[in-house]
Amino acid sequence: MKSIKFSNVRLNDGFWKAKQELNRHVSMNSVRKRFTDTGRIAAFGCDWKKGMPNEPHYYWDSDVAKWIEAAAYILTVSEDKELEAGVDDIIDKIAENQWDDGYFNIYFTVSGEKRFTERNAHELYCAGHLMEAAVAYYEALGKRKLLDCMIKYADLIYDIFKEKRCAAFATPGHEEIEMALIRLYRCTKNKKYLELAGFFLKERGKNDKDWWCAESATAYYCQDHASVYDMETAEGHAVRALYLYCGMIDYAAETGDGKMAEVCKKIIADIINHKMYITGGVGSTYMGEAFTIPYDLPNETAYSETCASIALIMFAERMLEAENKAEYADVIERAMYNCMLDGISLDGKSFFYENPLAVDTHKRGRNRSTTIEQHIPITQRAEVFECSCCPPNINRTLATIQRLAYAVDGGAFIVNQFMASEAEYNGSKIRLDTDYPLSGKMRIQTENIEELRVRIPYWCGKITSDTSYTEQNGYMVFKNARDINIELEMKPVLVAANSRVRDDRGAAAVCFGPVVYCAEGVDNDDVYSLSVKRGGRITSEYCEKIGFNVLTAEGMRKAESDNLYTPLDKLKTEPAPIKLIPYCCHANRGESDMLIWLTTA
Repeated sequence: MKSIKFSNVRLNDGFWKAKQELNRHVSMNSVRKRFTDTGRIAAFGCDWKKGMPNEPHYYWDSDVAKWIEAAAYILTVSEDKELEAGVDDIIDKIAENQWDDGYFNIYFTVSGEKRFTERNAHELYCAGHLMEAAVAYYEALGKRKLLDCMIKYADLIYDIFKEKRCAAFATPGHEEIEMALIRLYRCTKNKKYLELAGFFLKERGKNDKDWWCAESATAYYCQDHASVYDMETAEGHAVRALYLYCGMIDYAAETGDGKMAEVCKKIIADIINHKMYITGGVGSTYMGEAFTIPYDLPNETAYSETCASIALIMFAERMLEAENKAEYADVIERAMYNCMLDGISLDGKSFFYENPLAVDTHKRGRNRSTTIEQHIPITQRAEVFECSCCPPNINRTLATIQRLAYAVDGGAFIVNQFMASEAEYNGSKIRLDTDYPLSGKMRIQTENIEELRVRIPYWCGKITSDTSYTEQNGYMVFKNARDINIELEMKPVLVAANSRVRDDRGAAAVCFGPVVYCAEGVDNDDVYSLSVKRGGRITSEYCEKIGFNVLTAEGMRKAESDNLYTPLDKLKTEPAPIKLIPYCCHANRGESDMLIWLTTA
């Protein structure tokens, strides 16, 4: 299966068009301003001296590189001379300060520290993001300056790591360059970059330079616990791991390495069945920002990094291309409408790094003299973080979100995500009109498409169509249909977690189509005293301010009492309607308690 490029898909007025326009006109400018304020942009001049403010960090290159990549995507489909000039200025600085042999890294240039000696210093990670930005900018405008710089840098890395093997380590501490090199190979057709990607993949977990005890937490954190051919489960730092898996499936696609592809199938199955939040978040602990054991999905302390949900989308997107399996598109949808969108505020100016599934503000008033220490995520989004990888990652994801909508498989045209849009590919045309995710109604018009496959979402129980179809591998299959009206039954439902997810026992989450809902204290006072009624009525009303439906569910509230403990048969409750908003919209009205998983009554 081959996804249709974002540049061949046009979003029409609707949910994702609004999000994309907000990203272009607000979020991109906001991130750039914060990167300017914190010295990230100026740092590319490589003129920082000790004692000056804004000391560069070793991951700053990657923050700005992702923003450049996002700008490239915007410039692919629309002219913006001011944006282009801003990118060109940064590229000029890179070209001016690149070492004669091709090396470029802000931190190692200004710090004087010896390069390629510290595996976890993000040199190859930063290089990878710069390579991806270079390819994107070249493909957008045909400008080669950054691409030529990164080709020179990639050649140096090839020489040092694969030919001479003279670096202090053999493989990256933070993966990313693996998929970047394959992207560079696809752009330049130079096979040495594919070879280098394969080298980094195949040396991982078995090279003496990188070796740690395979049973140690550090080994799992860096995915060094096993060879890529012997991995079976998702382990360690969630973003690093998922970037590695993206590189693995990309390499398998280019080389026909079936064994590596099978490993990726096992890993994504482990994530889907054991380690993914209902929001599509992954990485359940702040300790190592990591995957943990199966069913370990705490809510209030969930790490669930925004970058990790984006990386999961990227991995599932690649798996979907390798195998047209609707389950992978379901994963994309779950993460896209929930955890990924929770990473950005409704006004587009501030961001979450972590995305917990519960907030208890009471715990933030705990006596400081207590010896209890627990990591509790922030309750309000910030405009910039010390480690600010997530904001530009959202920028580049929203800039190309329509790439997830359509694909082709032989003579078949596939609808994977439901966006108001139209696309053209090799003479075939499609137009999809919908107000999704507000409802499951859609009209699809096609030209020169003999077979159309439309995904049946995981949440959908009933389908109404005015055109006959068959079902295959999670898709509705239409033959020679030109004008189709479909309604996917969308109604609020209570969802239970597997009983082995101990934090969610006896509780339910309210979902409406692909959107996960939550209760906030600003609407419901003490959300921790509420229970949602099984089989109770749940009504829906559109809220223009947030661009989503807001729900009201029948519920019960425990009556207030001065008693610390009360016999259950004497516990008083009273009916209480529960107002629910999409999880991705919480924390936009000040600090407030929040719950996704409500006890049931």
